Amino acid sequence: MKGILKGSLRGVGMALFMFCAVCIVFDIVGGGNFARENYDMTKMIVGALICGIAWGAPSVVYTKENLPRPMQILIHMGIGCVVYTAVAFAVGWIPAALSPGKKILIVACQIALAFAIWFGFHLHYKKEAKRMNEKIREMN
Repeated sequence: MKGILKGSLRGVGMALFMFCAVCIVFDIVGGGNFARENYDMTKMIVGALICGIAWGAPSVVYTKENLPRPMQILIHMGIGCVVYTAVAFAVGWIPAALSPGKKILIVACQIALAFAIWFGFHLHYKKEAKRMNEKIREMN
């Protein structure tokens, strides 16, 4: 339970940071005219919170040593990508008016970005584990 809460909080923090960064980019690109109405911004913030939990909470699977790594990745990325895609359609990050081809392209880009972010974390933790193992060897 503690791992799920910790992962969720980390995921929410990252999701809100990325949401704010994207809003800033849209505001700059739009010349200061990034405006929302009819509670669109509230829906998007709630969507970012849901996505943060959906990406953060399942990261607890990496503590389950009895699960093979591909299964851990499938569970984590599967939950995150499915929830993100559903939220993206629900709050308008992926507009309903787009053609099916454009929607598929956006979802494919989102999945590629998700794996790129995951891979960055994978490299970070792999490097950290290597450093810790070297310290243990030095102590022995």
